[in-house]
Amino acid sequence: MSTDAAGAAGPEPQAVLSPLTGAAIFLVVVINPGADNAGTARGLCGDLAGLVRAVGFRGTDDYLTCVTGLSAGAWDRLIGGPRPAGLHPFIELRSGPRHAPATPGDLLFHIRSARMDLCFELATQIMARLSGAVTVVDEVHGFRYFEHRDLLGFVDGTENPAGQLAFDSVIIGDEDPASAGGSYVIVQKYLHDMDKWNAQPVEQQEGVIGRTKLADIELDDSVKPAYAHNALTTITDNGREVKIVRDNMPFGAVGTDEYGTYFIGYARSPAPIELMLRNMFIGLPEGNYDRLLDVSRAVTGGLFFVPSADMLESMGDDDDDAQSGDQVADPEPPAAEPTAAAAGSLNIGSLRGASHDE
Repeated sequence: MSTDAAGAAGPEPQAVLSPLTGAAIFLVVVINPGADNAGTARGLCGDLAGLVRAVGFRGTDDYLTCVTGLSAGAWDRLIGGPRPAGLHPFIELRSGPRHAPATPGDLLFHIRSARMDLCFELATQIMARLSGAVTVVDEVHGFRYFEHRDLLGFVDGTENPAGQLAFDSVIIGDEDPASAGGSYVIVQKYLHDMDKWNAQPVEQQEGVIGRTKLADIELDDSVKPAYAHNALTTITDNGREVKIVRDNMPFGAVGTDEYGTYFIGYARSPAPIELMLRNMFIGLPEGNYDRLLDVSRAVTGGLFFVPSADMLESMGDDDDDAQSGDQVADPEPPAAEPTAAAAGSLNIGSLRGASHDE
């Protein structure tokens, strides 16, 4: 059981707030058609905690965890009934040459450990259980790069909240009682044009990011450009900053000249991250976009609900209790941009027990 800001016991969250690690695998799969395949996916979700314990016992000090998320379509197919309040398809964004695509994905497995061998073994065991039932649509092996830096050379994740503020920022509470103990996660895979980036002087790079490169100090507002990445991704609600938890990881393949960052952000509501992305791709005001996108290109995009550990385990119960019966839901309509986010109001100021202060 977990404890919220008021000290009340609630459902146990998944390991969303586990410490940052040196290795990660991001695995996104689509569940193949058929009731048997849906049942296999439900069974894996119910048994996943046991798999993590079994593999993690080989390295008890290496912090092996796995966070599992379900897309809106997967929720409809595997669980059924009303969706969690914030669960909907990823909102695609396009402005000029900048594009944040929405790409397929039913289940997200975010596997973390201090050791890649543990991550790899758990991914292998997951896919052995899901063999024939799913199709892998994206797999990224991430690594920690020097002092928590990305491949662009800047420290990533400096502003992550800690302690109770982190819990309040990412764990759903009384605002959606049926989803309490859960969270939301948005993922994007970015590819970088390293030649173009490295051709920029360091001072220009620092203006794009909004921090100094070596010391990782935030630029003063008097010199920070309005298009700086950290200016456009700082979200406030009723005058207070809304925090999310990032666990971004670099990845790459030198033989194919692929260098990138896997963005993964956890939040109590998807609205803050969606507004960040809108500011980056469309601009704030429109046209004042994130100049990081001049050298970085998003190639995937997905939004997932992370159920509590209790809810995830219950998915493995008798399939006869499943509400959906693997009936195919109506096709998803194109996701419309939330009007509240577009207007700059997140409608999250009433989250009971949430604290948005630094």
